[in-house]
Amino acid sequence: MIKTFEELKKKAKEGTLKKLVVACAEDKTALEASMIAAKEGLISPILVGNKEKILTIGETAGIDIEEKFIEDIKGVEETVRRSVEIIRSGDGDILLKGMVKTSTFLKGVLDKQMGLRTGRTLSHSAILETKGYHKLLQFTDGGMNIKPNIQTKIDIIKNASDFAKALGIDKPKVAILAAVEVVNPDMQETVDAAVIKQMGERGQLGKILLDGPLALDLAVSKKASEKKGIKSAVAGDADILVVPDIAAGNISAKGLIYLGNAKAAGIILGAKAPVVMLSRADDTETKLNSIALGVVSC
Repeated sequence: MIKTFEELKKKAKEGTLKKLVVACAEDKTALEASMIAAKEGLISPILVGNKEKILTIGETAGIDIEEKFIEDIKGVEETVRRSVEIIRSGDGDILLKGMVKTSTFLKGVLDKQMGLRTGRTLSHSAILETKGYHKLLQFTDGGMNIKPNIQTKIDIIKNASDFAKALGIDKPKVAILAAVEVVNPDMQETVDAAVIKQMGERGQLGKILLDGPLALDLAVSKKASEKKGIKSAVAGDADILVVPDIAAGNISAKGLIYLGNAKAAGIILGAKAPVVMLSRADDTETKLNSIALGVVSC
């Protein structure tokens, strides 16, 4: 099992070299992360965007960028379209969002004719490494599905579980989060959790351990579960935290990053290829970690 981002990067160096396509590469942190990843032997970069701007940013920031890595495309939407096309054609393995709005980026990724859809629900996972927990934690979905219904939550769990197995977790432990650990008809997320838990116990969701509803303290702390008298194979040792909606996931992950100094990475799951989608405010380390995630999930 991969428990830290350093272990993840070591794993990413194994196997064949993957091609990273950076959509709208006119972004300092995306360029830094991509070139560091290239030097460390994680990927070979394809930087799609305005060549002049990319080289200017590289020169100003002291980033050594070889022109052979750049595909000169002007116009944001055209750049995203071309980046997705490279992935679809098989000439690229991983897609990274650069200096482009999330809505514009996803429009290209989700295009029914020319995008990267597979028929599966696409979902976002944030992977966090924090001093307060003994292994990597996967939060999902805080970036794609706004208010998922029960079927969408099942798809999110399947995406996250498949990805967890790529990280060396043979039987992922999944906690479906809520504010309480009892079923309350007035709190739809607790009802959804109870139904999904039953499905998991009957083997309908594959080789995973699943429990819910669970409050966050129970999911990550055995001491809390013991105090509350909750017996669970997931409590205190969860690999995957399934949040009720996008707001809960986004706030939880960013709270740990900005207030708890957690290291982070993010990835879209369920597409034809790994899609690394991060905030334009994320730092170079976060983007480098996310590139490594993409490599390992190929």
